[in-house]
Amino acid sequence: MYQQTTRNISITVEPVYLEEQSSPDENYYVWAYNVKIENAGGETVQLRSRYWRITDARGRIDEVRGPGVVGEQPVLGPGDSFEYTSGTPLPTPSGFMVGSYQMVTEGGEEFDVAIPAFSLDCPHEMRRLN
Repeated sequence: MYQQTTRNISITVEPVYLEEQSSPDENYYVWAYNVKIENAGGETVQLRSRYWRITDARGRIDEVRGPGVVGEQPVLGPGDSFEYTSGTPLPTPSGFMVGSYQMVTEGGEEFDVAIPAFSLDCPHEMRRLN
Protein backbone atom coordinates (compact mmCIF):
# COMPACT_ATOMS: atom_id res chain seq x y z
CA MET A 1 0.00 0.00 0.00
CA TYR A 2 1.04 3.57 -0.66
CA GLN A 3 -0.02 6.52 1.50
CA GLN A 4 0.39 10.30 1.52
CA THR A 5 -1.23 13.09 3.53
CA THR A 6 -1.79 16.70 2.45
CA ARG A 7 -3.61 19.20 4.71
CA ASN A 8 -5.02 16.38 6.87
CA ILE A 9 -6.44 14.58 3.81
CA SER A 10 -4.90 11.10 3.66
CA ILE A 11 -4.78 9.14 0.40
CA THR A 12 -4.09 5.39 0.50
CA VAL A 13 -3.69 3.41 -2.73
CA GLU A 14 -3.46 -0.35 -3.21
CA PRO A 15 -2.82 -1.56 -6.79
CA VAL A 16 -3.65 -5.13 -7.91
CA TYR A 17 -2.61 -6.80 -11.16
CA LEU A 18 -5.63 -8.26 -12.98
CA GLU A 19 -4.29 -11.39 -14.64
CA GLU A 20 -7.67 -12.49 -16.00
CA GLN A 21 -8.09 -9.21 -17.90
CA SER A 22 -4.51 -9.03 -19.15
CA SER A 23 -3.08 -10.49 -22.37
CA PRO A 24 0.74 -10.44 -22.13
CA ASP A 25 1.04 -12.03 -25.60
CA GLU A 26 -0.70 -8.93 -26.95
CA ASN A 27 1.23 -6.46 -24.74
CA TYR A 28 -1.89 -5.66 -22.75
CA TYR A 29 -1.60 -5.52 -18.94
CA VAL A 30 -4.38 -4.36 -16.59
CA TRP A 31 -4.35 -3.17 -12.99
CA ALA A 32 -7.07 -2.17 -10.57
CA TYR A 33 -6.30 0.28 -7.81
CA ASN A 34 -8.33 0.84 -4.68
CA VAL A 35 -8.18 4.38 -3.26
CA LYS A 36 -9.23 5.48 0.21
CA ILE A 37 -9.56 9.21 0.88
CA GLU A 38 -9.78 10.13 4.58
CA ASN A 39 -10.46 13.56 6.06
CA ALA A 40 -8.59 13.80 9.38
CA GLY A 41 -8.97 17.59 9.45
CA GLY A 42 -11.54 19.88 11.01
CA GLU A 43 -13.14 21.26 7.85
CA THR A 44 -15.52 19.80 5.28
CA VAL A 45 -14.04 19.43 1.79
CA GLN A 46 -15.32 18.31 -1.60
CA LEU A 47 -13.29 16.46 -4.23
CA ARG A 48 -13.89 18.38 -7.44
CA SER A 49 -11.50 16.85 -9.97
CA ARG A 50 -8.58 14.51 -10.49
CA TYR A 51 -5.26 14.48 -12.33
CA TRP A 52 -3.29 11.32 -13.11
CA ARG A 53 0.11 10.91 -14.73
CA ILE A 54 0.53 7.29 -15.88
CA THR A 55 3.99 6.21 -17.06
CA ASP A 56 4.69 2.85 -18.71
CA ALA A 57 8.00 0.96 -18.70
CA ARG A 58 9.08 2.65 -21.94
CA GLY A 59 8.64 6.10 -20.40
CA ARG A 60 5.47 6.91 -22.36
CA ILE A 61 3.28 9.27 -20.30
CA ASP A 62 -0.50 9.46 -20.39
CA GLU A 63 -2.16 12.33 -18.51
CA VAL A 64 -5.78 12.06 -17.39
CA ARG A 65 -7.86 14.95 -16.04
CA GLY A 66 -11.53 15.00 -15.25
CA PRO A 67 -14.30 15.86 -12.82
CA GLY A 68 -14.57 13.80 -9.64
CA VAL A 69 -13.78 10.11 -9.33
CA VAL A 70 -15.90 7.23 -10.66
CA GLY A 71 -18.66 9.69 -11.53
CA GLU A 72 -18.81 11.24 -8.05
CA GLN A 73 -17.59 14.40 -6.36
CA PRO A 74 -17.68 13.24 -2.74
CA VAL A 75 -18.08 15.63 0.19
CA LEU A 76 -16.00 14.63 3.20
CA GLY A 77 -16.77 16.07 6.61
CA PRO A 78 -14.27 15.79 9.47
CA GLY A 79 -13.61 12.09 10.11
CA ASP A 80 -15.31 10.95 6.88
CA SER A 81 -13.75 8.71 4.26
CA PHE A 82 -14.55 7.68 0.69
CA GLU A 83 -13.32 4.58 -1.13
CA TYR A 84 -13.43 3.64 -4.78
CA THR A 85 -11.81 1.25 -7.22
CA SER A 86 -10.72 2.08 -10.74
CA GLY A 87 -8.24 0.64 -13.19
CA THR A 88 -5.77 1.24 -15.97
CA PRO A 89 -4.25 -0.79 -18.81
CA LEU A 90 -0.64 -0.50 -19.94
CA PRO A 91 1.18 -1.81 -23.05
CA THR A 92 4.11 -2.86 -20.81
CA PRO A 93 4.35 -5.24 -17.81
CA SER A 94 5.19 -2.42 -15.43
CA GLY A 95 4.81 1.30 -14.86
CA PHE A 96 3.70 3.74 -12.24
CA MET A 97 1.04 6.31 -11.50
CA VAL A 98 1.03 9.56 -9.53
CA GLY A 99 -1.46 12.40 -9.33
CA SER A 100 -3.57 14.78 -7.32
CA TYR A 101 -7.13 15.56 -6.35
CA GLN A 102 -8.40 19.11 -6.53
CA MET A 103 -10.43 19.86 -3.38
CA VAL A 104 -12.49 22.83 -2.23
CA THR A 105 -13.48 23.85 1.30
CA GLU A 106 -16.96 25.04 2.28
CA GLY A 107 -15.50 28.55 2.23
CA GLY A 108 -14.47 28.18 -1.42
CA GLU A 109 -10.72 27.70 -0.91
CA GLU A 110 -9.26 25.37 -3.53
CA PHE A 111 -6.22 23.19 -2.89
CA ASP A 112 -4.52 20.10 -4.30
CA VAL A 113 -4.08 16.84 -2.39
CA ALA A 114 -1.18 14.67 -3.56
CA ILE A 115 -1.82 11.07 -4.58
CA PRO A 116 1.32 9.05 -3.77
CA ALA A 117 3.28 7.55 -6.64
CA PHE A 118 2.58 3.83 -6.85
CA SER A 119 4.08 1.01 -8.84
CA LEU A 120 2.24 -1.19 -11.33
CA ASP A 121 4.12 -4.48 -11.65
CA CYS A 122 3.15 -7.71 -13.38
CA PRO A 123 4.08 -10.46 -10.90
CA HIS A 124 5.37 -12.72 -13.70
CA GLU A 125 8.02 -10.34 -15.05
CA MET A 126 11.61 -10.35 -13.87
CA ARG A 127 12.49 -7.11 -12.18
CA ARG A 128 15.79 -5.43 -12.99
CA LEU A 129 17.44 -2.72 -10.97
CA ASN A 130 18.93 0.02 -13.10
